[in-house]
Amino acid sequence: MIVKTPEPPYYAVIFTFLRTEVGNNDYSLMSKKMIELASVQEGFLGVESAREEIGITVSYWKDLKSIKDWKENFDHKIAQTKGRSTFYRTFKVRISKVERDYGFDSLKD
Repeated sequence: MIVKTPEPPYYAVIFTFLRTEVGNNDYSLMSKKMIELASVQEGFLGVESAREEIGITVSYWKDLKSIKDWKENFDHKIAQTKGRSTFYRTFKVRISKVERDYGFDSLKD
């Protein structure tokens, strides 16, 4: 699902990763829990994710403080540690400021 974001500016955290072959069920549960937890964080705007050979999850945030607070969240820190030790072969996090936002939606009513 494509997130309906507010008028820019806002921020995107782009998490790109390659998974290990370990713990697919545990990974799915943790991923779901992190999305649920992030969704109640101050400043969270939404998330989009796609997974094939490479996984990409983009979360959208009101400001840099919201991103920092999420990074420091206790449960998120536990998930980060588990990700490094078990779920990811490699990953990269990029934070960018969204200055323009446009698109097309043929699914509108």
